[in-house]
Amino acid sequence: MSEIAATTAHEAYAFACMRCGHGWEQAYEIEHHVDGSDNAFVIYKADGERVPSPLSRPSCANCGGHVIRIMRAGRVSTVQQLLHNSRPARPAVQDGEGADAAPAGTGHHWHLSDLLHPFHRR
Repeated sequence: MSEIAATTAHEAYAFACMRCGHGWEQAYEIEHHVDGSDNAFVIYKADGERVPSPLSRPSCANCGGHVIRIMRAGRVSTVQQLLHNSRPARPAVQDGEGADAAPAGTGHHWHLSDLLHPFHRR
């Protein structure tokens, strides 16, 4: 099967797991091809690696769930930024204190309510 045409589009999506509330965003390169028999097909790539279509059956990297809400790009990052800006400053931890605190830079586990609350209509 020889390839005779290809175009590439760039799209990004935001995802929220309806099982555990984990949220993430991913950008994709979407290659549209037509083979020598005039059949169209699409190849999705994320971070340079070929991946299945994010629209077919996405799964949560946090819990493995398959009930995923797919939204336009920016929804998760917008909520993350809102939550980050609304957090009070944390006092410095002294040696021996806060042993159960998450290490710096580990991120936040997003809950579904965190992700969807700013978008509810009033």
